[in-house]
Amino acid sequence: MNNKEISIQLKNVSKSFKTYNKSYQTIKDRLLNLHKKNEVKNILAVKSLNLEIYKGECIGVIGRNGSGKSTLTKVMSGAFLPDKGGKVMKNGTSLLLNLGVGFSHELTARENIYVNGSTLGLRIQQIDEIFNDVIEFAELEGFIDTKIKYFSSGMIQRLSFSIAIYAKADILFLDEVFAVGDEKFQKKATEVLERNWLENRTAIIVSHSAFLVEKYCNRTILMHKGVLLYFGDTKKAMEKYRALD
Repeated sequence: MNNKEISIQLKNVSKSFKTYNKSYQTIKDRLLNLHKKNEVKNILAVKSLNLEIYKGECIGVIGRNGSGKSTLTKVMSGAFLPDKGGKVMKNGTSLLLNLGVGFSHELTARENIYVNGSTLGLRIQQIDEIFNDVIEFAELEGFIDTKIKYFSSGMIQRLSFSIAIYAKADILFLDEVFAVGDEKFQKKATEVLERNWLENRTAIIVSHSAFLVEKYCNRTILMHKGVLLYFGDTKKAMEKYRALD
């Protein structure tokens, strides 16, 4: 019997998207194609998946482009709802770090810090206390009241990561978080992880970097064509990944 505390549980989770065979760039295109039927195609990105992740685990998610790994991560985080019949259960607050998912690009850095902090259950006074630390770590002192729609992808990534550090979410979803930003930020983010920052937190790391996944993750999810091909020992997951056709 497993007495570990479950952090994330997925039951019969699938995720599909609708696509259309025609898209119109102008009103003229639409008028000229009124008589043509616009067919709908259903794409199943994640197929009937079940898994359990325990509190304090650092889990890798690997797979080739289009395998469903980022879709799965967004479903686990709550950014995407699963198809009817699927259930996602999380124990604690969570934050998805993926180019500012959950940010409002019409709000400033200051406003997004308060919105995200509140979403994670922090009171205004608590956000006040960490505000300067968030800005300093993100190196955004000159952009506090700038709308983030004017930020580079690296600036958004730094802000996301910094909020996660100081807001202390229970579950972190790091989707290619180390692939964006300059070398200095990547080094600083890695150092934060190595200072036992992940202790007692659950982390899901999506990455193409075998080195990163093998270094931090004891168990790894291998996705292939929307299917959970393997979930277990990271070394074995990597072997199976490298053996894919």
